[in-house]
Parts: sequence; structure tokens; C-alpha cells
Amino acid sequence: MSNELFINSTQNGNRIALLQEKRLVEYHLEGSGDKFNVGDIYLGIVTKVVPGLNAAFVDIGYEKDAFLHYHDLGPNIRTLNSYVKNVQGKQQQTHKLGGFKIESEIDKGGKIDKVLTKGQQILVQVVKEPISTKGPRLSCEISIAGRYLVLVPFTDSISVSKKISQREERQRLQRLITSIKPDNFSVIIRTVAEQKEVAELDRDLKNLVKKWEDGFNKLKTAKPKDVIISEMDRTASILRDMLNESFDNIYIDDKTFYEETKTYIKSIAPEKEKIVKLHAGKEKLFEQTGIERQLKALFGRTVSLPGGGYLIIEHTEAMHVVDVNSGNKSNQESDQEKTAININLESAKEVARQLRLRDLGGIIVIDFIDMKDQENRNVLYNRMKAEMEGDRAKYTILPLSKFGIMQITRQRVRPQLTISTSEVCPSCNGTGKITASVLVTDEIESKLEHLLTKQNEKDLTIEMHPFVYAHYTKGVFSKRFNWFLKYKTWIKLEKNTALGIIDYRFRNKFDEIDFGNKKKEDDEDDVAEILSIKE
Repeated sequence: MSNELFINSTQNGNRIALLQEKRLVEYHLEGSGDKFNVGDIYLGIVTKVVPGLNAAFVDIGYEKDAFLHYHDLGPNIRTLNSYVKNVQGKQQQTHKLGGFKIESEIDKGGKIDKVLTKGQQILVQVVKEPISTKGPRLSCEISIAGRYLVLVPFTDSISVSKKISQREERQRLQRLITSIKPDNFSVIIRTVAEQKEVAELDRDLKNLVKKWEDGFNKLKTAKPKDVIISEMDRTASILRDMLNESFDNIYIDDKTFYEETKTYIKSIAPEKEKIVKLHAGKEKLFEQTGIERQLKALFGRTVSLPGGGYLIIEHTEAMHVVDVNSGNKSNQESDQEKTAININLESAKEVARQLRLRDLGGIIVIDFIDMKDQENRNVLYNRMKAEMEGDRAKYTILPLSKFGIMQITRQRVRPQLTISTSEVCPSCNGTGKITASVLVTDEIESKLEHLLTKQNEKDLTIEMHPFVYAHYTKGVFSKRFNWFLKYKTWIKLEKNTALGIIDYRFRNKFDEIDFGNKKKEDDEDDVAEILSIKE
């Protein structure tokens, strides 16, 4: 499977698109003014302790105080507080923790007012960015992530990713890390460390220890709300976490950022430096690669499926709801159950992509098409689990309920990504909105293929706006001529200035009308009107 990363630099930051087999699967916006990123470590100050919630509110500089629950303090919070006090009091002279006294762990079922007090300075790490009306979510279980390893202070253990399954490899990695690990630090070995040499792991560990040392130097003179250790920007973190053997190309359209990226990749994976390429074409990067078109098609309320079905995605304050619909072009199987399983399996693939693409989190409820066969329901459940395997967020999938509902919880650490796909209507000068006009030609060609190949219609005529008419007829080898070569029949096109730019109508030789992209309710009203005129 090919993986390609495209980075478009704009005045407002970077747009990052990950394509797998030319299909957009992840999209990120990295604003130039982004703050409070996941992984950032701050010196906060406790503004309020709430025993009823068993939580505290901490000021780290955001407009709303951040939230810190007792369970997120971590067992070694006393050691962390002692470390902060000693560093700021100049009693701790080195970043090394070899001789540092480890305090007793707190009780798992304890109360937060026994640990924290109002006005206390505390070292905290952002685990969720501000979402909606809520401030950041914090943890005191400090960790610093690298490419292959994660460094955790004030404990002394080695953990290996469960995804590294071979026993010999797990033992090899544990032996290597044991020989280079600093005292009173735990190390978590990430999945990408599998089969890596000790030199690469040692270099990664030294980088993490250097980050800790830099944080120690900042903490000595830090004031409340200061950043102590900053997580790298979104682009670098994606490169760090996703760069692997299956990564083929990274395209960047800004020369300065291209040089910075090459330098960064050379430091973490020198063998991958050659895959970074500068886009210097006249056409914009996202336009040339078709990413803009995919964004328009994939971020709307309605998402089409290749087989003719479609998804409707709605967001409420409590959850995200996905409705699976078969559409009028997907009922081609001999029985309803077969149609349902085919559409549902296709939907599972698209739903998994949409969760990653929009970074949807919290509770997701999917209303699949009802299926009576329990074996089919099990097949759908297993397919959804398989499609979600590539998702880097933590998630839980429940089997289908008796009503055909599937529930998924997915880790939410950032606000969901929304992109407006509606456009100001040129026909009404901005008083209304239409779906993305760039997709109208896709709709026409999809419907034409269906009418000719599935319904065997003859002598078709398409009414369309003059602008769209020009698109299909210009040139000797026009798009209409290509239709003739493909379908062996001539398609008549008619200009109709009464139609909007995204409206079109199909007519067959009996002058029966298909009202194109209008809503079904509109079709019924129009047909009723035509019948009344004929009468």
C-alpha cells in the first residue's frame, strides 16, 4: 500500500494530507497561532480544588482553566511535586534522576484535596486540546515521545508495545534498552522500534533525555503558565509517528519548509531523506493531485459510496451519528439481505476513513441497514474492526445491536475537523448556498453510466446550464465525443438557461424526465405538476 504525504504551506499555516492508494485518509490543519498542543508540558498554578468532582482546575494561560482529575495525577505525583519544588529552590542541581528520592505513591482511590492545594505550582502535560467550550485536559503523568521510544520520569521499568508479538524481538529490545536506560526513568518501546539497531534507539533516547534536560533548565527560572517542554508542531509529529518503510513520497510546495523537513527527516531517519520532494509546478499542489476535489466530496453532510449508497453524517453535542443509506442505484442484488450486507461492508470502509479524516471522537453511533442473518452481522463487525486497524487513535467497537446499531468510542484529543463544502450561489447572488459545484460533472457522468449500462436507456438528452454545456462540447475530441467512443451512442446536450449551474435533467426517447440532482420531494412535485398539465 502506497503512502504519500502532501504539505501545502499557506499564510495561516500548513495543510497536511495523507493519501493511501491515492485516497485521502487523513487531513490536518496546522494553524500558525496554534497553542496548547497535545504533549506540551506547562508549569501551571492550581486555581480551584473541587472535592465533589475529585478534580482541580489549573491555569496554564488558556482563557478557561484546564481540568485535572485525580485519576490523571499519576501514582508518583508526590515525587513530581517534590522535583518541581527542589528545582525551583535550586536544591536539584542536575536533570539526572539517579540520586533523586522517589516518594511513596498516592492511593488510587484517594481525594485530590489531600494532594493539591489552591495556589500550588504544578507540572502538567496537555492530553486534550481545548474543545468547544471546555479548556484543555491535563495529566501529571509526564511522558516525552520520540520516534522509537517514550521517556517517563520517576519510575524504573521497560515496556514493549503489544503489537511487537515475537518473543525473541521483545527480549532483544528489552536487553538493549536496559543497557542504555538512565536511572529512575521508564522507557516505553514503540511498535516502530521493531528490528531497529541499538545505535538508532540510543540516538532517539539521547534526544529525549536532552529534551528533559532543556525542560529542567527552563523550570529553574520558570513562572506559572510558562511552557517547560513543547511538543513539536503537527507536521513534525505526523512525520515522527507515521514515517515507516511503506512511506513513498512527501511533497512540499514551500522551499523553506522543504529544507527544514529534509533536515528533520535526516535526523530521525536518514534513509528516508530522498523521499522528500519539492513541488515547483505552476498548478497548486492540492489542485494538481486532486486533493481539493476529494476534500469537497468528503467533508459534506452527505458522502457518496462507490456502489451507489451514501452516508449522512450529523454532529450533536453528545455524539456523532452516521446513517447508512442504500440509494436508488445499489439495489441490484437478487434479495434484500444481499443488498444490505454489500452496502454495509462498503460503508464500514468509508466510515473508518471518515473517522480518521474528520478526527471524530467521543461516541459515534452508526445506523447500518438492517440485516436478519447473524452471520452477516458478524461479518460486518469483523470488517469494521479490520478497517479501523490503521487508526492511530484509541478506540472501542461494540457488536451490532438488535436494531442494527453499532457504537464506537474513539479517543478525542483535538477539536473535530470541519471544512465548509457549500458555496455562495451565483444564481441568487449569495442569498442561498449550494453543494460544491466542482462535483456536478461527477454526478452527471455517474448517472449517465447508470442509465446506459444498468437501465439500457436509449436516445438520451441532457439539459444543462450553458457553462456546463460548454465544458462537455468544447474541442474536437470533447467529453461528449469520448462518451460516444465509450458507450457507442450519441448523447444529445441542450442548453437551458433556466437551470442553475449545478442543475441538470435527463430525458429519454419517450420524453420521460429524470430530474437529475434535485431532491426526491422536488421530483414528485414536478411530476405531479407535469401530469396535471397533461390532463
